Amino acid sequence: MINEPSDLDPAGTDPIELAPALLERLAAIRSEALRTLGSGDPVYGVNTGMGNLSKVRLTEDEQRRHQHNLLRGRAVGGPPWLAPDEARAVLIGRLRTFLTGDAAVSVELIHQLVALINSNHVPAIPAEGAGSAGEIIPLAHAAGPLVGIGHVYPAAPGADGRSTRGLLPPYELGPKEGIALLAGIPGATGRAALQASRAHRLADHLSAVGAGAIAVVGANRDPYRAAVARGDDVLADELTRLRELAGPKADPRSLQAPVSFRVAGQVTAHVRRTVRQLDDAVERAFTGVTDSPAYLDGEFIGTAGFHGLDLTAYCDHLTAALAHAAEVSTARLHRLLDPAVTGLPPQLARDPGPQAGLVAVHKRAVATTHQLGRLTLPTAISTVETSNGQEDVQTFSWEAVGNLAEAIRLTRETAACELLAVRQAFALSARAIPPGLQDLMQAVDDVVPPIDADRPFGEDLTAILTAVL
Repeated sequence: MINEPSDLDPAGTDPIELAPALLERLAAIRSEALRTLGSGDPVYGVNTGMGNLSKVRLTEDEQRRHQHNLLRGRAVGGPPWLAPDEARAVLIGRLRTFLTGDAAVSVELIHQLVALINSNHVPAIPAEGAGSAGEIIPLAHAAGPLVGIGHVYPAAPGADGRSTRGLLPPYELGPKEGIALLAGIPGATGRAALQASRAHRLADHLSAVGAGAIAVVGANRDPYRAAVARGDDVLADELTRLRELAGPKADPRSLQAPVSFRVAGQVTAHVRRTVRQLDDAVERAFTGVTDSPAYLDGEFIGTAGFHGLDLTAYCDHLTAALAHAAEVSTARLHRLLDPAVTGLPPQLARDPGPQAGLVAVHKRAVATTHQLGRLTLPTAISTVETSNGQEDVQTFSWEAVGNLAEAIRLTRETAACELLAVRQAFALSARAIPPGLQDLMQAVDDVVPPIDADRPFGEDLTAILTAVL
Protein backbone atom coordinates (compact mmCIF):
# COMPACT_ATOMS: atom_id res chain seq x y z
CA MET A 1 0.00 0.00 0.00
CA ILE A 2 1.55 3.30 -1.12
CA ASN A 3 0.98 6.05 1.45
CA GLU A 4 3.53 8.60 0.22
CA PRO A 5 5.27 9.17 -3.15
CA SER A 6 8.59 8.16 -1.61
CA ASP A 7 7.21 4.69 -0.91
CA LEU A 8 7.13 3.99 -4.66
CA ASP A 9 10.28 2.28 -5.96
CA PRO A 10 10.79 2.44 -9.75
CA ALA A 11 12.90 -0.71 -9.51
CA GLY A 12 10.08 -2.62 -7.79
CA THR A 13 8.02 -5.34 -9.44
CA ASP A 14 5.13 -5.86 -7.04
CA PRO A 15 1.57 -4.73 -7.94
CA ILE A 16 0.81 -1.19 -6.80
CA GLU A 17 -2.05 -0.17 -4.55
CA LEU A 18 -2.54 3.44 -3.40
CA ALA A 19 -3.77 4.34 0.07
CA PRO A 20 -7.23 5.96 0.25
CA ALA A 21 -5.89 8.92 2.25
CA LEU A 22 -3.36 9.68 -0.48
CA LEU A 23 -6.05 9.53 -3.16
CA GLU A 24 -8.31 11.81 -1.14
CA ARG A 25 -5.55 14.41 -0.90
CA LEU A 26 -4.94 14.24 -4.66
CA ALA A 27 -8.66 14.55 -5.38
CA ALA A 28 -8.81 17.69 -3.26
CA ILE A 29 -5.88 19.21 -5.16
CA ARG A 30 -7.57 18.37 -8.47
CA SER A 31 -10.83 20.06 -7.42
CA GLU A 32 -8.97 23.19 -6.35
CA ALA A 33 -6.96 23.25 -9.59
CA LEU A 34 -10.10 23.01 -11.73
CA ARG A 35 -11.56 26.01 -9.89
CA THR A 36 -8.34 27.91 -10.62
CA LEU A 37 -8.56 27.00 -14.31
CA GLY A 38 -12.12 28.32 -14.35
CA SER A 39 -10.80 31.86 -14.02
CA GLY A 40 -9.78 31.79 -17.68
CA ASP A 41 -6.25 33.05 -17.00
CA PRO A 42 -3.71 31.71 -19.51
CA VAL A 43 -2.17 28.41 -18.42
CA TYR A 44 0.54 27.00 -20.63
CA GLY A 45 -0.51 23.93 -22.58
CA VAL A 46 -4.03 23.96 -21.16
CA ASN A 47 -5.76 26.91 -22.79
CA THR A 48 -2.75 27.86 -24.92
CA GLY A 49 -0.63 26.14 -27.53
CA MET A 50 2.72 24.54 -26.69
CA GLY A 51 6.29 25.65 -27.23
CA ASN A 52 6.61 28.52 -29.67
CA LEU A 53 2.82 28.42 -30.12
CA SER A 54 2.11 29.22 -26.49
CA LYS A 55 0.99 32.71 -27.58
CA VAL A 56 -2.04 31.14 -29.26
CA ARG A 57 -5.14 31.02 -27.02
CA LEU A 58 -7.40 28.04 -27.54
CA THR A 59 -11.16 28.07 -27.77
CA GLU A 60 -13.18 25.89 -25.41
CA ASP A 61 -13.76 23.39 -28.22
CA GLU A 62 -10.04 23.32 -29.04
CA GLN A 63 -9.18 22.83 -25.38
CA ARG A 64 -11.34 19.70 -25.21
CA ARG A 65 -9.30 18.09 -28.02
CA HIS A 66 -5.95 19.62 -27.13
CA GLN A 67 -4.86 17.33 -24.27
CA HIS A 68 -5.34 14.22 -26.40
CA ASN A 69 -3.63 15.85 -29.39
CA LEU A 70 -0.58 16.61 -27.26
CA LEU A 71 0.12 12.89 -26.95
CA ARG A 72 -0.80 11.97 -30.50
CA GLY A 73 1.34 14.63 -32.18
CA ARG A 74 4.48 13.94 -30.15
CA ALA A 75 4.64 10.15 -30.46
CA VAL A 76 7.26 10.35 -33.22
CA GLY A 77 9.66 7.71 -31.87
CA GLY A 78 10.36 4.23 -33.14
CA PRO A 79 12.49 1.16 -32.47
CA PRO A 80 14.61 0.22 -30.68
CA TRP A 81 12.20 0.09 -27.73
CA LEU A 82 13.10 0.10 -24.06
CA ALA A 83 13.35 -3.26 -22.34
CA PRO A 84 10.21 -4.13 -20.34
CA ASP A 85 11.77 -3.41 -16.95
CA GLU A 86 12.93 0.02 -18.09
CA ALA A 87 9.52 0.80 -19.60
CA ARG A 88 7.89 -0.14 -16.30
CA ALA A 89 10.35 2.13 -14.47
CA VAL A 90 9.25 5.01 -16.73
CA LEU A 91 5.59 4.44 -15.81
CA ILE A 92 6.37 4.20 -12.10
CA GLY A 93 8.47 7.36 -12.34
CA ARG A 94 5.51 9.15 -13.93
CA LEU A 95 3.18 7.86 -11.21
CA ARG A 96 5.52 8.93 -8.42
CA THR A 97 5.61 12.51 -9.70
CA PHE A 98 1.80 12.55 -9.98
CA LEU A 99 1.51 11.52 -6.33
CA THR A 100 3.13 14.79 -5.19
CA GLY A 101 0.06 16.66 -6.43
CA ASP A 102 2.08 19.14 -8.51
CA ALA A 103 0.49 17.92 -11.75
CA ALA A 104 -3.04 18.30 -10.33
CA VAL A 105 -4.34 15.37 -12.38
CA SER A 106 -7.49 13.46 -11.52
CA VAL A 107 -7.65 10.37 -9.38
CA GLU A 108 -9.26 8.66 -12.38
CA LEU A 109 -6.15 9.22 -14.49
CA ILE A 110 -3.98 7.95 -11.65
CA HIS A 111 -6.13 4.81 -11.43
CA GLN A 112 -5.70 4.33 -15.19
CA LEU A 113 -1.93 4.63 -14.85
CA VAL A 114 -1.83 2.16 -11.97
CA ALA A 115 -3.96 -0.27 -13.99
CA LEU A 116 -1.45 -0.10 -16.86
CA ILE A 117 1.48 -0.69 -14.49
CA ASN A 118 -0.30 -3.68 -12.93
CA SER A 119 -1.43 -5.12 -16.27
CA ASN A 120 1.81 -7.07 -16.97
CA HIS A 121 2.10 -5.08 -20.19
CA VAL A 122 4.36 -2.13 -20.93
CA PRO A 123 4.20 0.55 -23.63
CA ALA A 124 6.55 0.52 -26.58
CA ILE A 125 8.77 3.45 -25.56
CA PRO A 126 11.61 4.54 -27.86
CA ALA A 127 15.04 4.08 -26.31
CA GLU A 128 16.52 6.89 -28.41
CA GLY A 129 15.59 10.20 -29.97
CA ALA A 130 14.23 12.25 -27.05
CA GLY A 131 15.57 15.48 -28.58
CA SER A 132 13.88 18.11 -26.42
CA ALA A 133 14.07 20.06 -23.19
CA GLY A 134 12.51 17.35 -21.09
CA GLU A 135 11.33 14.07 -22.61
CA ILE A 136 8.02 14.70 -24.35
CA ILE A 137 8.65 12.19 -27.15
CA PRO A 138 9.22 9.08 -24.99
CA LEU A 139 6.55 10.21 -22.55
CA ALA A 140 4.02 10.52 -25.37
CA HIS A 141 4.66 6.86 -26.18
CA ALA A 142 4.58 5.90 -22.50
CA ALA A 143 1.23 7.59 -21.93
CA GLY A 144 -0.36 6.59 -25.24
CA PRO A 145 -1.87 3.30 -24.01
CA LEU A 146 -3.82 5.22 -21.38
CA VAL A 147 -5.87 6.81 -24.14
CA GLY A 148 -5.77 4.05 -26.75
CA ILE A 149 -2.69 5.19 -28.71
CA GLY A 150 0.39 3.16 -29.62
CA HIS A 151 1.45 -0.37 -28.78
CA VAL A 152 2.15 -2.41 -25.69
CA TYR A 153 4.27 -5.48 -25.03
CA PRO A 154 3.86 -8.28 -22.50
CA ALA A 155 6.30 -7.63 -19.69
CA ALA A 156 8.46 -10.55 -20.79
CA PRO A 157 11.46 -10.07 -23.10
CA GLY A 158 11.01 -11.29 -26.67
CA ALA A 159 7.23 -11.20 -26.76
CA ASP A 160 5.45 -9.58 -29.70
CA GLY A 161 3.83 -6.18 -29.36
CA ARG A 162 0.18 -5.49 -30.02
CA SER A 163 -2.18 -2.56 -30.26
CA THR A 164 -3.37 -0.91 -27.07
CA ARG A 165 -6.97 -1.60 -28.14
CA GLY A 166 -8.69 -3.78 -25.56
CA LEU A 167 -5.97 -3.58 -22.90
CA LEU A 168 -7.59 -0.70 -21.00
CA PRO A 169 -10.78 1.23 -21.63
CA PRO A 170 -9.58 4.45 -23.34
CA TYR A 171 -9.46 7.30 -20.85
CA GLU A 172 -10.75 10.74 -21.82
CA LEU A 173 -8.19 13.27 -20.69
CA GLY A 174 -9.46 16.24 -18.76
CA PRO A 175 -8.00 19.77 -18.48
CA LYS A 176 -4.24 19.82 -17.84
CA GLU A 177 -3.89 16.02 -17.99
CA GLY A 178 -2.28 15.68 -21.41
CA ILE A 179 0.47 18.17 -20.70
CA ALA A 180 0.94 16.65 -17.24
CA LEU A 181 1.68 13.28 -18.83
CA LEU A 182 4.41 14.92 -20.90
CA ALA A 183 5.99 17.17 -18.27
CA GLY A 184 9.29 16.87 -16.45
CA ILE A 185 11.85 14.07 -16.53
CA PRO A 186 10.06 11.19 -14.76
CA GLY A 187 11.18 8.66 -17.36
CA ALA A 188 14.89 9.34 -17.05
CA THR A 189 14.52 9.51 -13.27
CA GLY A 190 12.71 6.17 -13.06
CA ARG A 191 15.23 4.56 -15.38
CA ALA A 192 18.12 6.04 -13.39
CA ALA A 193 16.68 4.59 -10.18
CA LEU A 194 16.54 1.18 -11.85
CA GLN A 195 20.11 1.43 -13.13
CA ALA A 196 21.37 2.63 -9.76
CA SER A 197 19.94 -0.49 -8.12
CA ARG A 198 21.77 -2.57 -10.72
CA ALA A 199 24.98 -0.64 -10.18
CA HIS A 200 24.88 -1.35 -6.43
CA ARG A 201 24.77 -5.08 -7.20
CA LEU A 202 27.49 -4.71 -9.81
CA ALA A 203 29.77 -2.97 -7.29
CA ASP A 204 29.42 -5.99 -4.97
CA HIS A 205 30.44 -8.26 -7.83
CA LEU A 206 33.40 -6.04 -8.74
CA SER A 207 34.61 -6.31 -5.14
CA ALA A 208 34.31 -10.08 -5.11
CA VAL A 209 35.97 -10.61 -8.49
CA GLY A 210 38.80 -8.23 -7.61
CA ALA A 211 39.31 -10.01 -4.29
CA GLY A 212 39.47 -13.30 -6.15
CA ALA A 213 42.25 -11.98 -8.37
CA ILE A 214 44.13 -10.65 -5.34
CA ALA A 215 43.87 -14.00 -3.57
CA VAL A 216 44.79 -16.25 -6.48
CA VAL A 217 48.00 -14.34 -7.38
CA GLY A 218 49.07 -14.10 -3.73
CA ALA A 219 49.18 -10.30 -3.84
CA ASN A 220 50.77 -8.41 -0.97
CA ARG A 221 47.91 -7.27 1.31
CA ASP A 222 49.56 -3.98 2.38
CA PRO A 223 47.47 -1.79 0.00
CA TYR A 224 44.28 -3.03 1.65
CA ARG A 225 45.15 -2.18 5.25
CA ALA A 226 42.66 0.01 7.09
CA ALA A 227 45.32 2.63 7.83
CA VAL A 228 45.65 3.62 4.17
CA ALA A 229 41.99 4.76 3.99
CA ARG A 230 42.45 7.66 6.40
CA GLY A 231 39.80 10.32 5.81
CA ASP A 232 37.73 8.23 3.40
CA ASP A 233 35.01 6.12 4.96
CA VAL A 234 33.85 4.69 1.64
CA LEU A 235 37.38 3.49 0.86
CA ALA A 236 37.78 2.14 4.38
CA ASP A 237 34.65 0.03 3.97
CA GLU A 238 35.84 -1.24 0.60
CA LEU A 239 39.30 -2.18 1.87
CA THR A 240 37.68 -4.06 4.74
CA ARG A 241 35.49 -5.88 2.24
CA LEU A 242 38.50 -6.85 0.09
CA ARG A 243 40.46 -8.10 3.11
CA GLU A 244 37.56 -10.22 4.30
CA LEU A 245 36.91 -11.67 0.85
CA ALA A 246 40.53 -12.28 -0.19
CA GLY A 247 41.62 -13.58 3.20
CA PRO A 248 45.07 -13.13 4.81
CA LYS A 249 48.31 -13.77 2.97
CA ALA A 250 51.43 -14.09 5.11
CA ASP A 251 53.82 -14.88 2.24
CA PRO A 252 53.14 -12.67 -0.83
CA ARG A 253 54.64 -13.70 -4.17
CA SER A 254 56.23 -10.26 -4.57
CA LEU A 255 56.71 -7.04 -2.65
CA GLN A 256 54.24 -5.26 -4.94
CA ALA A 257 51.59 -6.73 -7.18
CA PRO A 258 50.80 -4.96 -10.47
CA VAL A 259 48.97 -1.67 -10.03
CA SER A 260 45.67 -3.09 -11.30
CA PHE A 261 45.60 -5.32 -8.19
CA ARG A 262 46.80 -2.69 -5.73
CA VAL A 263 44.17 -0.11 -6.71
CA ALA A 264 41.18 -2.48 -6.55
CA GLY A 265 39.91 -0.79 -3.40
CA GLN A 266 40.15 2.75 -4.75
CA VAL A 267 38.46 1.81 -8.02
CA THR A 268 35.44 0.04 -6.56
CA ALA A 269 35.11 2.59 -3.75
CA HIS A 270 34.77 5.26 -6.42
CA VAL A 271 32.07 3.25 -8.16
CA ARG A 272 30.18 2.92 -4.87
CA ARG A 273 30.57 6.63 -4.15
CA THR A 274 29.21 7.64 -7.54
CA VAL A 275 26.26 5.25 -7.27
CA ARG A 276 25.30 6.89 -3.99
CA GLN A 277 25.58 10.29 -5.63
CA LEU A 278 23.23 9.11 -8.36
CA ASP A 279 20.84 7.82 -5.68
CA ASP A 280 20.79 11.32 -4.21
CA ALA A 281 20.20 12.92 -7.62
CA VAL A 282 17.30 10.55 -8.28
CA GLU A 283 15.73 11.45 -4.96
CA ARG A 284 16.15 15.17 -5.66
CA ALA A 285 14.47 14.72 -9.04
CA PHE A 286 11.54 12.87 -7.51
CA THR A 287 11.19 15.20 -4.53
CA GLY A 288 11.62 18.46 -6.43
CA VAL A 289 9.21 20.29 -8.71
CA THR A 290 9.63 19.05 -12.29
CA ASP A 291 6.09 19.54 -13.61
CA SER A 292 5.52 22.62 -15.77
CA PRO A 293 3.19 24.25 -15.26
CA ALA A 294 3.03 22.98 -11.69
CA TYR A 295 0.11 23.66 -9.39
CA LEU A 296 1.72 25.21 -6.32
CA ASP A 297 0.15 27.27 -3.57
CA GLY A 298 -3.12 27.62 -5.42
CA GLU A 299 -1.78 28.75 -8.79
CA PHE A 300 -0.20 27.35 -11.95
CA ILE A 301 3.48 28.20 -12.21
CA GLY A 302 5.85 27.64 -15.09
CA THR A 303 9.02 25.92 -13.91
CA ALA A 304 12.34 24.67 -15.26
CA GLY A 305 12.47 21.39 -13.34
CA PHE A 306 12.58 19.50 -16.62
CA HIS A 307 16.20 20.64 -17.06
CA GLY A 308 17.74 17.41 -15.79
CA LEU A 309 21.36 18.52 -15.56
CA ASP A 310 21.77 17.12 -12.05
CA LEU A 311 20.57 13.69 -13.11
CA THR A 312 22.53 13.76 -16.37
CA ALA A 313 25.78 14.73 -14.68
CA TYR A 314 25.66 11.90 -12.16
CA CYS A 315 24.69 9.34 -14.79
CA ASP A 316 27.74 10.49 -16.75
CA HIS A 317 29.88 10.38 -13.62
CA LEU A 318 28.91 6.78 -12.92
CA THR A 319 29.43 5.80 -16.56
CA ALA A 320 33.00 7.13 -16.35
CA ALA A 321 33.59 5.34 -13.04
CA LEU A 322 32.42 2.06 -14.55
CA ALA A 323 34.58 2.58 -17.64
CA HIS A 324 37.63 2.91 -15.42
CA ALA A 325 36.61 -0.12 -13.35
CA ALA A 326 36.29 -2.15 -16.54
CA GLU A 327 39.72 -1.01 -17.71
CA VAL A 328 41.28 -2.08 -14.40
CA SER A 329 39.45 -5.41 -14.50
CA THR A 330 40.69 -6.03 -18.04
CA ALA A 331 44.25 -5.17 -16.99
CA ARG A 332 44.07 -7.65 -14.09
CA LEU A 333 42.74 -10.29 -16.47
CA HIS A 334 45.79 -9.78 -18.68
CA ARG A 335 48.10 -10.19 -15.68
CA LEU A 336 46.25 -13.40 -14.70
CA LEU A 337 47.44 -14.90 -18.01
CA ASP A 338 51.09 -14.09 -17.17
CA PRO A 339 53.13 -16.81 -15.38
CA ALA A 340 55.44 -14.12 -13.97
CA VAL A 341 52.50 -12.77 -11.95
CA THR A 342 50.64 -15.97 -11.10
CA GLY A 343 53.26 -18.74 -11.14
CA LEU A 344 50.75 -20.71 -13.21
CA PRO A 345 50.84 -22.07 -16.79
CA PRO A 346 50.84 -19.41 -19.52
CA GLN A 347 47.41 -18.06 -20.47
CA LEU A 348 45.91 -20.40 -17.85
CA ALA A 349 46.01 -23.29 -20.32
CA ARG A 350 46.19 -26.87 -19.08
CA ASP A 351 48.60 -27.67 -21.89
CA PRO A 352 50.21 -24.41 -23.11
CA GLY A 353 51.09 -24.48 -26.80
CA PRO A 354 48.62 -27.06 -28.04
CA GLN A 355 46.05 -25.06 -26.07
CA ALA A 356 45.62 -21.26 -26.18
CA GLY A 357 43.92 -21.03 -22.81
CA LEU A 358 41.96 -17.88 -22.02
CA VAL A 359 43.84 -15.45 -24.23
CA ALA A 360 40.78 -14.83 -26.42
CA VAL A 361 38.68 -14.12 -23.32
CA HIS A 362 41.03 -11.21 -22.65
CA LYS A 363 40.61 -10.05 -26.24
CA ARG A 364 36.86 -9.91 -25.76
CA ALA A 365 37.34 -7.86 -22.59
CA VAL A 366 39.61 -5.46 -24.47
CA ALA A 367 36.97 -4.88 -27.16
CA THR A 368 34.26 -4.46 -24.54
CA THR A 369 36.32 -1.93 -22.61
CA HIS A 370 37.02 0.04 -25.78
CA GLN A 371 33.31 0.13 -26.54
CA LEU A 372 32.59 1.30 -23.00
CA GLY A 373 35.10 4.13 -23.26
CA ARG A 374 33.17 5.63 -26.16
CA LEU A 375 30.20 6.18 -23.82
CA THR A 376 32.10 8.57 -21.55
CA LEU A 377 31.66 11.77 -23.58
CA PRO A 378 29.71 14.22 -21.34
CA THR A 379 26.10 13.96 -22.43
CA ALA A 380 24.89 17.46 -21.54
CA ILE A 381 27.58 19.24 -23.53
CA SER A 382 25.40 19.98 -26.54
CA THR A 383 23.36 23.12 -27.19
CA VAL A 384 20.70 22.44 -29.80
CA GLU A 385 17.67 24.61 -30.51
CA THR A 386 14.19 23.20 -31.11
CA SER A 387 10.65 24.65 -31.18
CA ASN A 388 11.81 27.64 -33.22
CA GLY A 389 14.15 28.69 -30.43
CA GLN A 390 11.69 28.31 -27.55
CA GLU A 391 13.78 25.35 -26.40
CA ASP A 392 17.32 26.59 -26.95
CA VAL A 393 19.26 24.33 -24.55
CA GLN A 394 18.95 20.67 -23.55
CA THR A 395 20.56 18.23 -21.13
CA PHE A 396 19.78 14.91 -22.88
CA SER A 397 19.10 13.14 -19.58
CA TRP A 398 17.22 10.41 -21.48
CA GLU A 399 20.39 9.65 -23.44
CA ALA A 400 22.58 9.88 -20.33
CA VAL A 401 20.67 7.14 -18.53
CA GLY A 402 20.71 5.07 -21.73
CA ASN A 403 24.51 5.35 -21.79
CA LEU A 404 24.62 4.31 -18.15
CA ALA A 405 22.51 1.22 -18.81
CA GLU A 406 24.91 0.22 -21.57
CA ALA A 407 27.91 0.93 -19.34
CA ILE A 408 26.52 -1.38 -16.66
CA ARG A 409 25.95 -4.13 -19.24
CA LEU A 410 29.48 -3.83 -20.62
CA THR A 411 31.13 -3.66 -17.19
CA ARG A 412 29.33 -6.87 -16.24
CA GLU A 413 30.90 -8.45 -19.35
CA THR A 414 34.45 -7.52 -18.35
CA ALA A 415 33.76 -8.73 -14.81
CA ALA A 416 32.55 -12.05 -16.22
CA CYS A 417 35.74 -12.38 -18.26
CA GLU A 418 37.91 -11.75 -15.21
CA LEU A 419 35.83 -14.07 -13.05
CA LEU A 420 36.27 -16.93 -15.51
CA ALA A 421 40.03 -16.40 -15.39
CA VAL A 422 40.07 -16.21 -11.58
CA ARG A 423 38.19 -19.50 -11.33
CA GLN A 424 40.56 -21.19 -13.78
CA ALA A 425 43.57 -19.80 -11.90
CA PHE A 426 42.30 -21.33 -8.67
CA ALA A 427 41.71 -24.62 -10.49
CA LEU A 428 45.31 -24.68 -11.79
CA SER A 429 46.91 -23.68 -8.50
CA ALA A 430 47.27 -25.33 -5.14
CA ARG A 431 45.84 -22.22 -3.45
CA ALA A 432 42.73 -22.70 -1.38
CA ILE A 433 39.72 -20.59 -2.18
CA PRO A 434 39.20 -18.15 0.73
CA PRO A 435 35.98 -18.70 2.72
CA GLY A 436 34.60 -15.34 1.60
CA LEU A 437 34.79 -16.37 -2.06
CA GLN A 438 33.64 -19.97 -1.86
CA ASP A 439 29.99 -19.21 -2.61
CA LEU A 440 30.94 -17.17 -5.68
CA MET A 441 33.27 -19.86 -7.02
CA GLN A 442 30.65 -22.53 -6.39
CA ALA A 443 28.13 -20.45 -8.34
CA VAL A 444 30.58 -20.45 -11.25
CA ASP A 445 31.16 -24.19 -10.94
CA ASP A 446 27.40 -24.76 -11.05
CA VAL A 447 27.21 -23.38 -14.60
CA VAL A 448 30.76 -23.69 -15.99
CA PRO A 449 32.33 -27.17 -16.33
CA PRO A 450 36.02 -27.61 -15.49
CA ILE A 451 38.28 -26.15 -18.18
CA ASP A 452 40.63 -28.90 -19.35
CA ALA A 453 40.95 -27.84 -22.99
CA ASP A 454 40.09 -25.00 -25.36
CA ARG A 455 36.39 -24.64 -26.11
CA PRO A 456 33.86 -21.93 -27.03
CA PHE A 457 34.36 -19.85 -23.88
CA GLY A 458 31.66 -17.44 -25.01
CA GLU A 459 29.13 -20.01 -23.80
CA ASP A 460 30.78 -20.03 -20.37
CA LEU A 461 30.72 -16.24 -20.21
CA THR A 462 27.04 -16.20 -21.14
CA ALA A 463 26.33 -18.70 -18.37
CA ILE A 464 28.18 -16.52 -15.83
CA LEU A 465 26.31 -13.40 -16.95
CA THR A 466 22.98 -15.21 -16.79
CA ALA A 467 23.34 -17.09 -13.51
CA VAL A 468 26.17 -15.56 -11.45
CA LEU A 469 26.65 -11.82 -12.03
